[in-house]
Amino acid sequence: MKNSVLFVSLFIAAINLSCAQDTENQVDTPENIPFTAELLFDEMQVPWGMTFLPDGAMLVTQKSGELWHFKDGAKTVISNVPEVYTRGQGGLLDIELHPDYLTNGWIYISYASSEGEEKGGHTALMRAKLEGNTLTNNELLYKAGPNTTKGQHFGSRIEFDNDGYLFLSIGERGARDENPQDISRDGGKIYRFHADGSIPEDNPFFGTPNAKNAIYSYGHRNPQGLVKHPTTGEIWDHEHGPKGGDEINVIQPGKNYGWPLVTFGVNYSGTTITEKTEMEGMEQPIHYWLPSIAPSGMTFVTTDTYGKSWNGSLLVGSLKFQYLERLEMDGHKVTKREKLAADIGRVRDVKEGPDGFIYLAVEGKGIYKLVPKS
Repeated sequence: MKNSVLFVSLFIAAINLSCAQDTENQVDTPENIPFTAELLFDEMQVPWGMTFLPDGAMLVTQKSGELWHFKDGAKTVISNVPEVYTRGQGGLLDIELHPDYLTNGWIYISYASSEGEEKGGHTALMRAKLEGNTLTNNELLYKAGPNTTKGQHFGSRIEFDNDGYLFLSIGERGARDENPQDISRDGGKIYRFHADGSIPEDNPFFGTPNAKNAIYSYGHRNPQGLVKHPTTGEIWDHEHGPKGGDEINVIQPGKNYGWPLVTFGVNYSGTTITEKTEMEGMEQPIHYWLPSIAPSGMTFVTTDTYGKSWNGSLLVGSLKFQYLERLEMDGHKVTKREKLAADIGRVRDVKEGPDGFIYLAVEGKGIYKLVPKS
């Protein structure tokens, strides 16, 4: 009798957990989309990252290695861009301005670099200044290693926090059993630097024997979204799971985010990676997607441009399902998900511009501006 009661209790708990997960991963398509998508700049195969200059111009990276300047309908290629290692997901990747750009003029770029003794490449971070249509004062700030000829999981997003620290994400480069859980190796990590590329002495593993001093958190798979929360100042990331288990994390110093020892996903073949979705000493995501949406790019909405309900929302691009997703947040909890711009294409990046409008970088198309409906 006791065994029967236990079985029924476990069965009911499993049903409740399943229902809760179904609710968490329910995405709605609203009847009234509050914008139209206007294509500003076309003929871009893989626009990867974008940022906005104070004069209203936009800088956009293309994975193949070009950096474009857009203003008033005109586009110009920028010269003296670093040589990139273009293989698989690698190439010219993210771009971000220094928070005090008007004073110092620094622009930060992440990219796949072949610099080093080994064949292949790995994620690198550099900074430069823009003079006319040319990058100048180019400085390499960090180069992960060792190089590998694998073409996946370079990361690689850039973000500054409220204290001026520079954060960089680097994926585990397809070496899931070697890199993400080992702090003596690059890959599968979030890194923190001073703006000049030097490493803060209060980083969690600074001075630890054999550790990479720049590591801020570890146990990541392939973070292709990194953003500062506009109210709390927290750094949030999202990252690709395998088949299932894409997730959003709030990044904390020294924390282990579990990959590949815990995951809500499975191998692409359908076989099990691990039975564990949680483990002592490892952080739980604040949200995960089942099925995977292949997230890329992420921004918070900070205005009422698209209505009051949007203010405070998190926007995430989907490569797999080719739409923009809006997540309403209550602190660290997702309360609602909406599918927007359905079938627009593979959304590689999403940014809120200084004008309060949302911009999308869409593969095979270019840069869209989301124009609010009157």
